[in-house]
Amino acid sequence: MRLRTAAKAIVIHEGRLLVIRKADGGDTFYTLPGGGQKPGETLVDALRREVAEETGAEVEPVRLRCIREYIGRNHEFADKHADVHEVDFCFDCRLVREPHADRRTHQDSAQVGVQWLDLDRLDTYPLWPRVLLRVMGPEPWTGPVYLGDVN
Repeated sequence: MRLRTAAKAIVIHEGRLLVIRKADGGDTFYTLPGGGQKPGETLVDALRREVAEETGAEVEPVRLRCIREYIGRNHEFADKHADVHEVDFCFDCRLVREPHADRRTHQDSAQVGVQWLDLDRLDTYPLWPRVLLRVMGPEPWTGPVYLGDVN
């Protein structure tokens, strides 16, 4: 099992959340933009790079909203993620430059698009990890920063 740290962007703009649309075996689902931190790279630099690569957007991290740990063997996708151990640092971000397909340089392997989801309807979308529904909203999260091993 390998440990991976990742920086994820919570970009809320005009009542909508910026997400990556993914497809896996005919199922469509949504995740926050962002990804793995490279050795020698700060989390903030990883966040900016990953968001630009996946969405073509430019963001400015404002504050850390939450930390989510995911040990795959403990959750519903254990058959696919038995060797996955990831720690996601989720940052509230200010949108500096709108997403644009022409500026995307490196999409996730399962990525099929970029989308804005209405905040007031988040619970109707297959957003992963589902724990995000607890911490998401237009107002800053005031609960615990460390969410634990959750999905």
